[in-house]
Amino acid sequence: MLANVLFKTLRDQGRALLAWAVSLALIVATYAAIWPSVKSQPSMSDFIDQMPEAFRSLFATSSADMSTPTGYIQVELLSFMGPIAVLIYSISAGAGAIGGEEDRHTMDLLLSNPVGRGRVVLDKFLAMVLGTFLLAAVMGVSLVLEGGMVDMVLPADKVAAVMFHLALLGVVFGSLALALSASTGRTGLSRGVPAVLAVLAYIVNGLAPLVDAFDRIQKVSPFFQYIAHDPLRQGTDWDSVLVSAGTAAVLLALAVVGFRRRDVGA
Repeated sequence: MLANVLFKTLRDQGRALLAWAVSLALIVATYAAIWPSVKSQPSMSDFIDQMPEAFRSLFATSSADMSTPTGYIQVELLSFMGPIAVLIYSISAGAGAIGGEEDRHTMDLLLSNPVGRGRVVLDKFLAMVLGTFLLAAVMGVSLVLEGGMVDMVLPADKVAAVMFHLALLGVVFGSLALALSASTGRTGLSRGVPAVLAVLAYIVNGLAPLVDAFDRIQKVSPFFQYIAHDPLRQGTDWDSVLVSAGTAAVLLALAVVGFRRRDVGA
């Protein structure tokens, strides 16, 4: 089992992943339960229209119509709560991938097995990716099934597209946490830096229509790749997928190089 780092990591995360999956299903169920009372209240859309433009850019979308399932889910789940949940998991998984083993003093045992450092990083990365995509899939399936029970009908293909982009958003920041964890072994730093950068990326993407400086750099924000093209209406944007996947690949390479060069203590 120790020789297969991927299976070991997934086994170690089993209970946590189950708890995350159940929690996300319950979150979606909560939004679904509220939907019947929201759809008959046109004042909700009026309230969004009357919000200051900066708040509307950050926490809603210009095309959001709370009287429709798509607009409701965009505002209530996809613009804020959904990304937060996925990012907390992926950043924590990435930060704990290497630094967590060192904190628990199990890295020396792991590396004493016939497995190279590059393989350790790759398997830890794959475990983070699989966990992130699993949680996004749970959220998507919950939206389709639980939403259908309360007449909150969403097209399954569009839900799959937006969950695909959401998972890639998590993978990008999880990969950054992994690169920092592998290069420094410090879990606090590896969690804190990606979290701060995620907040900054969110602000840049949200306020780009209002701030010229942000508009010039908006396309480098991972949140732009996640949501700017409106995947819940338009489907998958493959250019954005390539950018996100390429970013994660570069960060994975940096993680491998950083871990190979570092002197790892017991």
